[in-house]
Amino acid sequence: MAAEAWTETKFNFQHLPDKKLKLLEERETKDLLQKWSLLGGMKAVTFGYDQYFQLYHAEGFFSDFFSSQAVGANLEVLGSGRTWRPIGCRSGLQIEAVPVACTVLSMDYFDRLSECGVVRQSGDIRKCFDEYLDDFTISDELRKVLLMEDFEHYSIFRTEDREEFIFKLFTHICLGGSVCQFEDQAEPYLGTTKSLYKSLVSVVKDSKTAALKVASHVYKLSIQEDGLGIFPSSGQHVQSFAYAILDPVKRHVTVLSHDWNYGF
Repeated sequence: MAAEAWTETKFNFQHLPDKKLKLLEERETKDLLQKWSLLGGMKAVTFGYDQYFQLYHAEGFFSDFFSSQAVGANLEVLGSGRTWRPIGCRSGLQIEAVPVACTVLSMDYFDRLSECGVVRQSGDIRKCFDEYLDDFTISDELRKVLLMEDFEHYSIFRTEDREEFIFKLFTHICLGGSVCQFEDQAEPYLGTTKSLYKSLVSVVKDSKTAALKVASHVYKLSIQEDGLGIFPSSGQHVQSFAYAILDPVKRHVTVLSHDWNYGF
């Protein structure tokens, strides 16, 4: 029955230019993103859709999404010379849309950073001698928690903790772009993560328990054509990312993306 419903559901999309992620236009946030080398390569765009979304619709939803003229004209990818261009209306793409857990309701989630001493009571991040991993310089214990599996405090976040959308946002913000200037205190990272998460994710009351719960559905996107990367980037990097955040109540989908190559 679910399969029949999926094949019969056709999603149509409309660009919503007035539904901007206002946080990304605020001066304080822009200054921080600029400092972290994220501002230029980060994009956020919102579309409306016309059908009720259920989880088993995901494959058809994103197939319709990337073949939509509205999406093709308003979802941008990085071209030559660090210029942005529309992705274009395409069919036959290899679309990977991986569900991302999104259940966290409180920033208490990150208290374990201070409980284990990675973040001091003053809010300062504990420093360490420089180490290098891939494209990243690791000069403090926060980055060790995020990147180094052999670090003694890496296990404060379990595998399932690291799969949460809020943890992924926090990691992207902390690691930054190719010429990131790191913070000495944790608050700018935590505060920006909180504001961005709240701007993207919808919360509702459970009709049975009256408890708050996240209503949004989140997917990590990767798009290829003939085996070549198109979106979020032509190359693979942990800091080239794209997430689609669906609000099933408003029938909005926001795509947040960043291309690491913008910094080169």
